[in-house]
Amino acid sequence: MAEVSGALSGSPLPATGAVREAELRYYTASQFQLMWWKFRKHRLALIGMAILGVFVFIAAFAEFLAPYSSTARTVGYLHGRPQTLHFIDAEGQFHLRPFTYALSAAMDPTTFLLETKEDTSTPWPVRFFVKGDEYAFWGLIKFDLHLFGVEEGHLHLLGTDQLGRDILSRLFYATRTSLTIGVVGLFISFFLGLIIGGISGFFGGWVDDAIQRFIEFIRSIPTLPLWMSLAAALPKEWSPEQVYFTITILLGLLGWTHLARRVRGKLLSLREEDFIVAARIGGSTDARIIARHMLPSFLSYIIVDLSISFPYMILAETSLSFIGLGLRAPVISWGVLLQDAQNVAAIALYPWLFTPVAFVIVSVMAFSFVGDGMRDAADPYSR
Repeated sequence: MAEVSGALSGSPLPATGAVREAELRYYTASQFQLMWWKFRKHRLALIGMAILGVFVFIAAFAEFLAPYSSTARTVGYLHGRPQTLHFIDAEGQFHLRPFTYALSAAMDPTTFLLETKEDTSTPWPVRFFVKGDEYAFWGLIKFDLHLFGVEEGHLHLLGTDQLGRDILSRLFYATRTSLTIGVVGLFISFFLGLIIGGISGFFGGWVDDAIQRFIEFIRSIPTLPLWMSLAAALPKEWSPEQVYFTITILLGLLGWTHLARRVRGKLLSLREEDFIVAARIGGSTDARIIARHMLPSFLSYIIVDLSISFPYMILAETSLSFIGLGLRAPVISWGVLLQDAQNVAAIALYPWLFTPVAFVIVSVMAFSFVGDGMRDAADPYSR
């Protein structure tokens, strides 16, 4: 009776053993455990993380996953359309092993368009772990084994470019370049933004004024003319590795201002809080106060900035390389691949050259989903 009357009066019923165990687990969990439990509830974030895991796997094992090297050419199949995988042959028989047909290309005398036809009398079975072009695995060990391919003929699931190079293989190599540029550039801008923004917001005064004027100067420079001048300043005799390294550094050096402004604003509002004053009275150094007390208090804002900045880095590299101001051949990136699709003929006749656009869109959306989930998980006590 006492339990029922308690429930009617508004007091909660006594918790069962399972409820008490769950509450004990919740209140004794670490901060990272709480963040992970909150992150798991975000379905889109989990999907985005799975997609990013696939991209990372492709970037790490591009040589093994690609059926051909980035420079291998099929001379008789220029601007070839994507080949189709078949399981049923021309006679209607089903095969467990997929196969493609040999393709012959000929120019139509009326339209002057290159048309391809399947030769159903010549099937090419697709096999796993086939030997192909030799490569140095992670630059250390020489291998010639590829995940899939054909022992006879050629296999181009996403078609070929104007030189007969396999689009799918080049996309795998381009994924490594574009993602590493985004990661390295993001870390450079992230640490610059935290350090410079932290100094500006914590000390204030003339230090804050000088840093803010410098940020305003950087942000007042028009982006496109700046990149045009930087692209013209890069020596033409530089190797692809030097150009790649320089573009990565420049993206990081020009992308830290937004985070610095956000960090500075939050530190200005926190530096007079009671826990900051207590830490200063307790003898904590300025660096410790910033790193151990102020920055963790707005971790969710930093995560949001990271989730926004990473797609920005990828889009910046892709767009700059697309218009010829970023990376250039023989370096392979998503933007460099899209340079082949800058004309009307590519839109009308070779739409498969736009395949890198799908990789860009999917990666940007995946980073956005993961960023939303991490932002919510950064404050695990919110509902």
